[in-house]
Amino acid sequence: MRDFELLEEGLALMGLGMGFVFVFLTILVITITLMSMLLRRFAPEPVESATPGPARSAPPAQQNEEVMAVIGVALHRYRQRHRR
Repeated sequence: MRDFELLEEGLALMGLGMGFVFVFLTILVITITLMSMLLRRFAPEPVESATPGPARSAPPAQQNEEVMAVIGVALHRYRQRHRR
């Protein structure tokens, strides 16, 4: 008989805890949704610039080849040191 009472109290406590969590999360979702709607209503629209920024020039091809060569040498040395 005592085990049944403990089980009943445990289930009641579990239901109460899950109920509180459900209510809290529901209130949280509603609050965040309302805040989002409020911000969308009163926030200024983003201004798009009419003139594009300065275009970045591509690095010279020689520099790209040099970087690739350095990366290749570093990779080769790493693989030589970490062979299993």
